[in-house]
Amino acid sequence: MEGMNKSMCIIVVVAVLAAWVVPHGEAAISCGTVASKLAPCIPYVTNRGPLGGCCGGVKSLYGLARTTPDRQSVCGCLKSLASSYNVNLGKAAGLPGQCGVNIPYKISPSTDCSKVH
Repeated sequence: MEGMNKSMCIIVVVAVLAAWVVPHGEAAISCGTVASKLAPCIPYVTNRGPLGGCCGGVKSLYGLARTTPDRQSVCGCLKSLASSYNVNLGKAAGLPGQCGVNIPYKISPSTDCSKVH
């Protein structure tokens, strides 16, 4: 019983710290998370392979980006990732539709992520 009480205390402390560290209204999705979720897409968008397991990551990322700050953060990360790789922008822009999700902006270097809602 004593071990269970300690575990509950630790869980409560972690939850309180998480709420304090990630303020409301700020993006909680890092570029590392975006890159990790979309790693299976890189062969496809760089013309080196098939779509493969890409849609699982696209759908997972779509599910995570629930708030405006999250969407803006993901948008900025997508732009950064696209410039880091030799990405076929047409294929990248078409990913959401191919994967059955509807995002509120076009995946493009010209997208103004501050206007994403």
